[in-house]
Amino acid sequence: MKIYIDATNLPLGRIGTFTARKVLTGDEVYILNCEDAIISGNKKDVLERITNLRNKGGNSLKGPKIPRPAPRLLKRLIRGMLPWDKQRGRDAYKKIKCYGKNEFDSSKIEFTKLDARLPQKYMKLSEVSKLIWFQKI
Repeated sequence: MKIYIDATNLPLGRIGTFTARKVLTGDEVYILNCEDAIISGNKKDVLERITNLRNKGGNSLKGPKIPRPAPRLLKRLIRGMLPWDKQRGRDAYKKIKCYGKNEFDSSKIEFTKLDARLPQKYMKLSEVSKLIWFQKI
């Protein structure tokens, strides 16, 4: 079964847990408008978490590898919610498809609705992606 999710103004954690559950049961999940997904928290804390994660590896040739485009970043964040050390987790990861704006024709698609309220302080995934891309954090 194919499930389509519009990530506009949805928290990353909510998208990730829903997607992880569905792909582990055998469904394919398509996430559209990845740039409009949100990360809760103020800008300073979000950037500090990403900075600490990037500085763990030390050399740029070693890890951790953080993808820069927003759809790949979202897919990588969902990977952390899957049992990656087992074959079923790696097979489930292949069933996740993430698309940015205007990459997928969504005119005749019924989206699955996820209940989520907008937090007071948040950042869009596109902002985080731009900061990763243009600045050396």
